[in-house]
Amino acid sequence: MIDTALHQGRRRKMVKGLAAKDTYNERVIGAMSVVPRHAFVSAGLDSMAYEEKPLAIACGQTISQPSTVALQSHLLGDIRGKKVLEIGTGCGYQTAVLLQMGADVYTIERHKELCTVANGNLKRCGYGNAHLFLGDGHKGLPQFAPFDSIIVTCCANGIPQALTSQLAVGGRMALPVERGKGVQMMVLVTRISESEYRQEDIGLCSFVPMLEGVVK
Repeated sequence: MIDTALHQGRRRKMVKGLAAKDTYNERVIGAMSVVPRHAFVSAGLDSMAYEEKPLAIACGQTISQPSTVALQSHLLGDIRGKKVLEIGTGCGYQTAVLLQMGADVYTIERHKELCTVANGNLKRCGYGNAHLFLGDGHKGLPQFAPFDSIIVTCCANGIPQALTSQLAVGGRMALPVERGKGVQMMVLVTRISESEYRQEDIGLCSFVPMLEGVVK
């Protein structure tokens, strides 16, 4: 992976813009200052890697714009040494940010092609310690639960009960939820007790839909 002075300069500008736009956890800003986003975007899009926009990746999916990655990562709180479940690995960029923040990341991708792409990207950038699985994100990874945090990078029709059940007490889940008529809301779910959850609407967002099944 080549990280030139030009890439580093663009990354500094991206992070400066994020810091000016909102107040994010310092570990989020620190991680995004280090992770080479250009190494995760599709070929030919290198020059746009650090712009504030989502970009197309394989299988009709997207890599979220930097502010969305920062927001979802921030909503999880301090994840150093914590077990985090990610639904929707995509190209692996969000995974790398979580790893750089100090989390133990378990991530699921439903597209076999993207699993291969993400695995290559992560290893090439020195993040080969991710636990990457091909599977249906709706089901989560109950065999590894509970998770201290869960992040969903695709829009669900509602709060997936299989995922909330895998959240540890005191844990947080950040996910986009469909509210009808094309409106999506970023929601923060906190597990208060074994049977009680708190939901908080954070703001409007835009993600690809969360679909069932595995694409091989």
